Amino acid sequence: MMKTIAISGKGGSGKTTIAALIIRWLSEHAAKSILAVDADSNVNLNEVLGIDLGETIGAIREEMKSQVTDLPGGMTKQQFLEYKIQVSLVEAPKFDLIAMGRPEGPGCYCYANNLLRDILKTLSANYEYVVIDNEAGMEHLSRRTTQNIDYMLIISDPTVRGIHAAGKISRLLKEMDTRVQKKYLILNRVRDSASRHAQKVMKDEDLSLLSLIPEDEKILKMDQEGRPIWDIQASSPAYQAVNQIMSELKLFAESPEAPKQEVNP
Repeated sequence: MMKTIAISGKGGSGKTTIAALIIRWLSEHAAKSILAVDADSNVNLNEVLGIDLGETIGAIREEMKSQVTDLPGGMTKQQFLEYKIQVSLVEAPKFDLIAMGRPEGPGCYCYANNLLRDILKTLSANYEYVVIDNEAGMEHLSRRTTQNIDYMLIISDPTVRGIHAAGKISRLLKEMDTRVQKKYLILNRVRDSASRHAQKVMKDEDLSLLSLIPEDEKILKMDQEGRPIWDIQASSPAYQAVNQIMSELKLFAESPEAPKQEVNP
């Protein structure tokens, strides 16, 4: 059965790197087919994964708008979208990637959005796992272009402000008509443990802490040098933390279960 993992969080929280680490882990341990969806308008998941990006969904949407009365070969709008989306799908050896691209411009594109939602739903059904790197504002979720999310992972740094931002995202999920089965908070770039202030805010915001990901100099260096996530050794503290997260979520499939992580207060 297909599992969908969505990663969200404010800008600068490291959510794209964590999404890439999860995609790497799945490719190495649990999945034969993975669809990576870059739903952030600031498209860069492909860079962290080390692949070139094709055409984005946003560009396809704009192309359809400009050619709505002159579609090639007498194609319908839906046929044109299906064709362009298949062409835009980047096929890598361990996963496939599709990027949503920039937000819509002025005007109503409800029809195109509805078609995209249906086409992406059909496309994702061909994969064991779908990993979605959402933009900070959760715009694509609010437009309902992504649904049936098994796990929503809200990423925050260990600061009080960051956790408050995570709480806003959590409340937004309650207000929106999205089908999120489970949602968890992950604190990223933690040096020692969550502070007392951070713990209080997590309690006040009613956030369920899944894991702490330690500050990892190797990840920082990778980002600074623009190298892909595959260059990080499996012994990396951040990658080991992701291994424990996937075990907590029971997404280890055929791989052995990793030991349960202890989150120190």
